[in-house]
Amino acid sequence: MDFPTQATMQAMTHATFNWNPCFSNLGPQFSTICPPTPLPAPYWVAQNEKLLQDLGLPKELFSDESFLLAMAGNLLMEGSHPKASVYSGHQFGVWAGQLGDGRAISLGEIQTPKGIEDIQLKGAGPTPYSRRGDGRAVLRSSIREFLCSEAMFGLRIPTTRALCVTGSPEKVYREEVESAAVVTRVSPSFIRFGHFEHFASIGNTQSVRMLLHHVTQAHMPHLTEQACDDKQLALSLLGEVTQRTAMLMADWQAVGFCHGVMNTDNMSILGLTLDYGPFQFLDGFNANHICNHSDTQGRYAYARQPQIAYWNLYCLAQALLPIIEDQDQAILELDRFKSTYPKAYDSKMRSKLGLQDEHEDDRRLIQEILTLMDKERVDYPVFWRQLSHSVADSVTSNHAFDPVRDLFIHRGEFDNWVQSYLKRLATSDKRQASMQMLQVNPKYVLRNHLGELSIRQAKNGDYSMVQSLLKVLQSPFEEHPEHEAWAALAPDWAADIEISCSS
Repeated sequence: MDFPTQATMQAMTHATFNWNPCFSNLGPQFSTICPPTPLPAPYWVAQNEKLLQDLGLPKELFSDESFLLAMAGNLLMEGSHPKASVYSGHQFGVWAGQLGDGRAISLGEIQTPKGIEDIQLKGAGPTPYSRRGDGRAVLRSSIREFLCSEAMFGLRIPTTRALCVTGSPEKVYREEVESAAVVTRVSPSFIRFGHFEHFASIGNTQSVRMLLHHVTQAHMPHLTEQACDDKQLALSLLGEVTQRTAMLMADWQAVGFCHGVMNTDNMSILGLTLDYGPFQFLDGFNANHICNHSDTQGRYAYARQPQIAYWNLYCLAQALLPIIEDQDQAILELDRFKSTYPKAYDSKMRSKLGLQDEHEDDRRLIQEILTLMDKERVDYPVFWRQLSHSVADSVTSNHAFDPVRDLFIHRGEFDNWVQSYLKRLATSDKRQASMQMLQVNPKYVLRNHLGELSIRQAKNGDYSMVQSLLKVLQSPFEEHPEHEAWAALAPDWAADIEISCSS
């Protein structure tokens, strides 16, 4: 089959994509024009029809060969303005200086039924910020980001999303020879803490001010309406980002998600989960779990994520300080984290336990079960899902908690905890509590071994598991009986999967 000409592509997209440049219009100091590098012999690996619909785009696009070429970076769509942005950041706690989009190229922003969305190709070839890298992504990492973006969306956790993955026979050299791929990412904005840090670090306060106005006008207009001057606007932005980030950390911790590389250049100014590299959902609960093989010091261990988020926010505050001009006021905004995070986390954990109201002893109840799970490495998602069912079963059975009890070795300690838990539930409608728990305790998460199995199949040309996983992860609280095995305990070999910054 002959590929459509660029003119055909332009004609098709003229009516389909409502381009509305926003960030790309700020000026050349923020981004550099950078056309994608064509991907040889591209093919579809994965398609997200739900997101396509959410963007208000016709479902026929995924059947159009020219759209495949556009998502592979082989054709430029009429109205698109491919650019790579510059930013800096702290990596593993150390100032890394200038970074930027080393393998991501934004095609531009489009108007959708839900607002502005930036369309970005990750793995589209070198940019001015590639630092001698090839600018490519590999099939393995692209599938992982595609699936996890949508898994987080299905869990109702703020996140960037993924529209599709295109593959290619082109060889890419990492720890081993792999095949190239491009994942198309979608977000209202890909602006990071590091964008502000970059211009602050070179003393360009005017560009920091321009970013401030752009972010608030485009994404937080209520702040613009309330602020009387730039100082107040910067304080309001810092407070807003602090609250959003605190809520995000509560989401991560409650669901057992490890990001793995919480550098300031990987922190979204909108409070979204951004940049899926060495992530992991916990199997056996380990508060000190380190999912990133490259993180030799354990800086980004699961239990440290809230602390690191606060540290990153402090870096953002420093970047805004030339506008805020008052360190004490900036710290007051940062202090929102210290109240917002524990309150949000406790609330989410109470929901996981089916508790309808707040009691002063709840935190002890939560900590006791987490400590016991940590000691015995009890499977995190299996425990919470089974507990959800056991609460309802306890209305008619004296052995309802046996399946949960069987997850523990020291069952007497679990029995003691269950007695405390049942006393706390004594005045609750247990069936109603169970229904609540089933809506917040997912049956399915993207366990490492599931991602690995789908990648192995994809490397052999079979993309069916990627698409099946996508559908399940987009509705993780439903039963999906045909995929019951994906909710089971992780196999022993899963512990040997290593993920690093190259993942």
